[in-house]
Amino acid sequence: MERRLVSLVVVVIMAAVAGAATAADEGVVSDADLEATVREVLREVPLIDGHNDAPWAIRNRVSNHLADFDFRNTEALEKPMHTDIRRLRAGGVGGQFWSVWVPVELDHAEAVVTVIEQIDLVHRLTEAYPEDLELALTADDIVQIHSRGRIASLIGMEGGHSIDNSLAVLRRFYTLGVRYLTLTHWANTDWVDAATDTPEHDGLSPFGEVVVREMNRLGMLVDLSHVSAAGMRDVLDVSRAPVFFSHSCALALNSHPRNVPDDVLERIAEKGGVVMINFGSYFVDQKITERHAAYKAEETRLETLNPGDPQAVEDGMKAWLEANPLWTVPLAKLADHFDHVRKVAGVDHVGIGSDYDGISALPAGMEDVSGYPALLVELMRRGWSREDIAKVAGLNILRVMREAEAVAAELQKTEGPFEVRIDDDGYGEHEEASGN
Repeated sequence: MERRLVSLVVVVIMAAVAGAATAADEGVVSDADLEATVREVLREVPLIDGHNDAPWAIRNRVSNHLADFDFRNTEALEKPMHTDIRRLRAGGVGGQFWSVWVPVELDHAEAVVTVIEQIDLVHRLTEAYPEDLELALTADDIVQIHSRGRIASLIGMEGGHSIDNSLAVLRRFYTLGVRYLTLTHWANTDWVDAATDTPEHDGLSPFGEVVVREMNRLGMLVDLSHVSAAGMRDVLDVSRAPVFFSHSCALALNSHPRNVPDDVLERIAEKGGVVMINFGSYFVDQKITERHAAYKAEETRLETLNPGDPQAVEDGMKAWLEANPLWTVPLAKLADHFDHVRKVAGVDHVGIGSDYDGISALPAGMEDVSGYPALLVELMRRGWSREDIAKVAGLNILRVMREAEAVAAELQKTEGPFEVRIDDDGYGEHEEASGN
């Protein structure tokens, strides 16, 4: 009996040793080890998020009165935000494109003024928190600011309506620090179609082509998030520099029209661009998109049945929401979009574009800007290497910025500013559009 017991113990020990050896052979590591690797990468490479709507969230809460606002901690606000300095630090953020979005409903001139106010807000934020934030204008600025232990703050303008159809306004926005323009928002502009509006231009109009060329000449990145699929393809035909998506997902995984088709992903790779993945559940999960469509259909039905009775519509929608509660999307669903873009376009063409403070529903673990390491750990669980993580965190968008800067430097040697107006004849041809 004793001999049998000893034999059994030996077998158990040998099995345990064999299991440990197998685990070691397969490179099994704990989440804590993976997070340690992620943190190490983020000390070396700035994590750069392509899109955060905190500036409008601040305007919405305190009317841009920074004396009434503490950006170090926004969780205590009556309407808490996704973003503050404390959680940006916890999330390992090294660079942030702050969106200076303004509503498409604004009159053109009012939109220009409001964007300037939002640009001014970003400048004032960096001045108010100089130990944490510093304005960046170039890729090299980002790297240097990150090395100083601060968060590089860049300005991205969302929606071509903000330039009021004026190349002069576009140029002055560049002077004020804008380093990308999202060509549309939810509605078409006078020169390019949005993904979520009825097409008017079959993509990009002749004046839209001039806008893209002038952005190339300036060194301002062309952002295709929100642009129609036809518009995406037209811009890829016209642009002399890499283009990018600041906050979009993969259409193959969710058919929302804001997402990027596979053929465009392939062309982004050919162009040297990058797709920065949106975290919003509405763009990540097909079922959430379908739920939203059902919500809108029910709202339309109730309005039809109850004309002139908004209370009945409100009560009916409240009942619908109780019967159809929103669920939390698992982090794996978000990681699937990173995997898909990597599969189609390659690891050199994927990045992070959260859309924090511009969206409401977020995947588990990604509730605010402290969550980036959890995402990167999930990608490493799936086999993404340390080098891959460095690329998706920041190296890819840094490469795109540097290439756009180099293209601009070359173009400025031979091209002057485009001087046409949207109502001029023949503005689609460069030789007619250029002033020099």
